[in-house]
Amino acid sequence: LDDVEIRALTAFSLAMLKTLSEEDSTGNIFYSGLSVSAALAMLMLGARGSTATQMSECLKPQTDEDDVHAKFAKLLTDLNKADAPYSLSLANRLYGDRSCTFLEHYNAELESVDFKGNAEEARVHINSWVEKQTQDKIKDLLSQDAVDSLTKLVLVNAIYFKGSWNTQFKEEMTADAQFRLNKVTMQKVINKNNVSGQILEMPYKGNDLSMLIFLPNDIEDDTTGLEKVRCTYQYFKEMSSFNQTS
Repeated sequence: LDDVEIRALTAFSLAMLKTLSEEDSTGNIFYSGLSVSAALAMLMLGARGSTATQMSECLKPQTDEDDVHAKFAKLLTDLNKADAPYSLSLANRLYGDRSCTFLEHYNAELESVDFKGNAEEARVHINSWVEKQTQDKIKDLLSQDAVDSLTKLVLVNAIYFKGSWNTQFKEEMTADAQFRLNKVTMQKVINKNNVSGQILEMPYKGNDLSMLIFLPNDIEDDTTGLEKVRCTYQYFKEMSSFNQTS
């Protein structure tokens, strides 16, 4: 993806974070903006009219539809490379009720199942695939009665990641403590636009991927303290350009 596509993907991910955090300001949120984007972009293949327009506005693609699909397909292939020092699998699969025709993109395999004749068997089959793709971490994704004889299409998007830190933690130097009260060494410090906080970047082995932890300096209530941060691509790009401190 070029900078334009990265900007669009980041904007979508941050907008999704804002929406999810508004629903529960104190709970944990775990999602993959890339995974959700890939799933929605796949649905754009068969979308028409107002549905296609709304999806396009949501994902904000800057190129024509076919080019978007091709770029996502290449990105997912690069991420799923077998020789990487980490395990990252982002798999998509379409399950249709035999009568539907779909284009194949994003490493997705279209599989015909018999929702109309045996929806329960199809549900168990789909759950088995998800369990395998996520190394047995996600079981029973589709609950009973999640599909029935009227189901025409199910798009399954599964993501699995396992990596080792570039610099391993020493067990003898760790201890349980309250996270908000614990003092940690941060790589980057920000204090701009009346928002003060710290960013910890922890690279995984290979330095292709890393985890970013955002920690506000002041938390006045029972929220995460991140609500005042401007969730925009430009803001996070500015924060990542700060000099590292120890």
